[in-house]
Amino acid sequence: MMRLNLPGRLSSRILSRDKVDTLLLLTACLCVLLPHASHVTWWVNLACGGLLSWRAWLTFNGRRLPPSWLLLPIAGLMMAGVYLTHHTFLGREAGVTMLVLLLTCKLLEMHAKRDLFVVIFLSFFLLLSSFFYQQSIGAAALALLGTALLITAQLSFQYTNLVPSLGQKFKLAGTLVGLAIPLTLCAFLLFPRIQGPLWGLPGDAHSARTGLSETMAPGGISNLVQSEDIVFRAKFDQPILNKSVLYWRGIILTAFNGLTWSTKATRLGKKSSYSEFSGNLIQQEIVLEPQGQRWIFALDLPVEAALFADKNTSSLNADMELRSQEPILNRLRYQVRSATHYKYLPDLQDEELVATLDLPAGYNPRTLSFAQDLRQRYSDDNQLIKAVLDFFRKEEFVYTLEPPLLGTNSVDDFFFKSRAGFCEHFASSFVILMRAANIPARVVTGYQGGTKNDIDGYFEIRQSDAHAWAEVWLKKQGWVRVDPTAAVAPERVMLNLARAIPQRGLAGLVGQAVSGNSLVQALHMRWDAVNNSWNQWVLNYNQNSQRHLLDSLGFKNVDWAQISLLFFIVGSIAISIVALPLVLNKPTIPAIDRVYFSFCKIMAKHTEPRGMNEGPQAFLWRLRLALPADKILPAEHFLNFYIAAKYGKHELPESSVTKRLKALLGACK
Repeated sequence: MMRLNLPGRLSSRILSRDKVDTLLLLTACLCVLLPHASHVTWWVNLACGGLLSWRAWLTFNGRRLPPSWLLLPIAGLMMAGVYLTHHTFLGREAGVTMLVLLLTCKLLEMHAKRDLFVVIFLSFFLLLSSFFYQQSIGAAALALLGTALLITAQLSFQYTNLVPSLGQKFKLAGTLVGLAIPLTLCAFLLFPRIQGPLWGLPGDAHSARTGLSETMAPGGISNLVQSEDIVFRAKFDQPILNKSVLYWRGIILTAFNGLTWSTKATRLGKKSSYSEFSGNLIQQEIVLEPQGQRWIFALDLPVEAALFADKNTSSLNADMELRSQEPILNRLRYQVRSATHYKYLPDLQDEELVATLDLPAGYNPRTLSFAQDLRQRYSDDNQLIKAVLDFFRKEEFVYTLEPPLLGTNSVDDFFFKSRAGFCEHFASSFVILMRAANIPARVVTGYQGGTKNDIDGYFEIRQSDAHAWAEVWLKKQGWVRVDPTAAVAPERVMLNLARAIPQRGLAGLVGQAVSGNSLVQALHMRWDAVNNSWNQWVLNYNQNSQRHLLDSLGFKNVDWAQISLLFFIVGSIAISIVALPLVLNKPTIPAIDRVYFSFCKIMAKHTEPRGMNEGPQAFLWRLRLALPADKILPAEHFLNFYIAAKYGKHELPESSVTKRLKALLGACK
């Protein structure tokens, strides 16, 4: 026999089936671990990468798995690292971290088929836990791919002799996933919805989120705007022609301690105070991302509390801040109306304005002196405000994300030394200057601008649109918005942050290339529109949405028991529809084989039943020894004719062969 001699390098590349199956399992586990890489600590990613590489190296080289005395100290060190990082073994963060490490360790301790199933089932659980952190389209697609890879890996270990190709196994896994889709859709639409977060354990049920806070210090907003995360999306009932009106009111900051602005526990004004709104009110539909806080946003100035799509309620206080009754832990959709022309609290009393004139003692003496000089020159408040804005325009102030550090007298340093800052520097210094000139003033934080998506018509407001501006109180006019940033960098208000402060380096070059490419921008808008639809129709499908769906289908006022029954019925129908083609696709038994099976049943009365792997010739040899003498010859005639018809060449039609076999079968009874 000829022996094929392969070169050593080529033969080393030919992997055995066990190695291929193990590498496929490692690939599936890597796909499962990838979604967790963004939220576990750096050393966990490093440890998982090292353990997976170690396992792949052992597989490629055919080495033995490490012994228990080596793995146990490694596992102990990892558990100690989890405790030192999270100070607990309970809760979401610590629990998921331990599962991630457990999966990578278990891959180095696979000695039996049960260990394979442990790895597979643990991987499925980790796929589920990845939705604690993100539920985007990409996360769903990656989970679907991970599911298909895990099923493919599981199938690979089930085959014994004849092993299909990797493509055939992956196709089979995809078919199994596809068969589950109808029941999955039924469960998504009809399974009783439970209000509340996906993760409810105490301690870390809701991780910290970046965004505006109830305090503002130099550098706070300038750090925030470097994120491109979407805060909310808004759609208007009328075209917005001027982007400068897009001031999204958020938090009012009244108290100042010399460095940090914060909210005041006692709100100014009374709800019964007179306010006048003129012009057309602008209706907004806003989809707010989860932020873990109670404040919500609306175009300046909201005229009423927001109307939520769910059972949550909101309130509008005297400072015209919108607040949710509960912390916003899930995506929230609401509608609100705002006015862009108004007189807001024009008749406040002096005692109601005390907090907006307060300044800490011993800070910023040069600014106080400058304010007194301005007050002596301008008795009219409007003229004084105009003079300060002209001062910002003419004295070459710089709008920058990287201002120099300021000292104890931060406003003095800003006005008379650095003259460089971000929106919080301009708003804070302007308000302090106004108060020093005996003009009530306060800081407002929120967002300014937004980018319209031409695909779905929503404005997308991102963290990079975070902004701070000022409000001053003027007699007979009430609270009036003044944005000192617009005096220094009007393009920030009329356009966006990127046009006001272009990025430098590689990021700037990439940004310029993308902004100048209409195809890239169109694809980006379309992707954002798809994500918006995913958020509204999939992630926002809650108890109310389910109830509206059932009402539209004629199932009104159903309780959870009735919904469960409806889900069971529709789910059973879905399973039947999926199973029906499989049942109808049963292989048909040829007529001559059906006659042969009848013969086998008759022979079973005289001897042991035919074995599943026993062919007709072997069956005939056994029948010659077991049948009575008068039954042997008819059995031989039947089986010889069946063997010739089944495996030989003949020109008789199938009906004639079947008729002849039935006649021979009659002689065997």
